[in-house]
Amino acid sequence: MPQPKRPAHHGKDRSGQEPLSAADQGGQSDEHTTVAELREVLRRFVEERQWRTYHTPKNLVMALAIEAAELMEHFQWLTPEEALAVPRDKQRLAAVGEELADVIGYALALANELGIDVATTMRAKMAKNELKYPAEQYRGKYEKPVW
Repeated sequence: MPQPKRPAHHGKDRSGQEPLSAADQGGQSDEHTTVAELREVLRRFVEERQWRTYHTPKNLVMALAIEAAELMEHFQWLTPEEALAVPRDKQRLAAVGEELADVIGYALALANELGIDVATTMRAKMAKNELKYPAEQYRGKYEKPVW
């Protein structure tokens, strides 16, 4: 499965590094790949191995949590400065990217199994977040909203 990376239009990351180019990613950048294409990659992978019987929502959520923990391990004992430097270390960034791909892969597999439209759901969630965290009130700070 292609490893999702930051799209080229984002410019430099927080560490000042340029994101990996489409050529570095095998020509499969975020700018040129749709969510539907990634979901199909996952669907085909699962079907070719006849794994759908194992892809119950419970199993997928558990696998997603495990992969998220593996992603966290790459940052567990880093200082904030060291964490921001990860993009400058190609080997470390590749390892983080693989774990992130696993997390995204399981999330997409779960969306496939539950019939959730990721784009619609993501946009709806962001609209709720816009109301919950108005930019004027939360710009530059984070605190739990009081309801």
